[in-house]
Amino acid sequence: MQNTVLKFDKVSYSYPNGKNALKNISFSVSRGEKIAVIGENGAGKSTLLFHINGIFKSEGIVETAGLEVCKKNLIEIRKKTGILFHDPDDQLFCPTVFEDIAFGPLNLGLPEEEIRKRIKESLGQVDLNGFEERSAHHLSYGEKKRIALASLFAMKPEILALDEPTSNLDPKTRKNLISILKNFEGTLIIAAHDLEAILELCERTILLSKGEIIKDGKTYDILSDEKLMNESNLEIPLTIKLSR
Repeated sequence: MQNTVLKFDKVSYSYPNGKNALKNISFSVSRGEKIAVIGENGAGKSTLLFHINGIFKSEGIVETAGLEVCKKNLIEIRKKTGILFHDPDDQLFCPTVFEDIAFGPLNLGLPEEEIRKRIKESLGQVDLNGFEERSAHHLSYGEKKRIALASLFAMKPEILALDEPTSNLDPKTRKNLISILKNFEGTLIIAAHDLEAILELCERTILLSKGEIIKDGKTYDILSDEKLMNESNLEIPLTIKLSR
């Protein structure tokens, strides 16, 4: 389908210790969709995300932005996708915020003027104007998460894949981050335990258990299914409980 921006076809993955992390995963995502991937710890959420731009490669076929995820296509795929790691310290490694955000655009071979423009724009998107010369390692956890996100925005990706983007954030920072993600115009895939945020951001949800897709459907329908949520060791969001 021309509108399909991401496709998993019978994808399975095992870790070196033999643990099966994904089992025969198949689904597709349309351009501009905002979807969630949920499940208990160890369900395979992060492993799934890391297949999108070829960090992990396994049995089956993954197509991202119209390209099969394989060695010859990785450079082009990584221009079009951005992955936000659970821990921002895994993503920020330069002496200054400016250099962290410039890293991706520099590798695209963009001219200096365009790089500076993208840095300014991406910092504006995460409401951290003026942070260019600061060291990311001296920022708060929430600020680090937003800088890591700005570094992805600077690449102008078609697809953003986010691993637990709201974890360990104070309420105000969490609210601001959700607002930022709502304004993202591309395709969004979020792996998270924050089901309130999922309810707010994503119309569609994929529920994983032990590396398998248990349910793929409308977010509200899945998160409000008490039997399904209990069987998956998850809780119905308070917002849904209070609306009943």
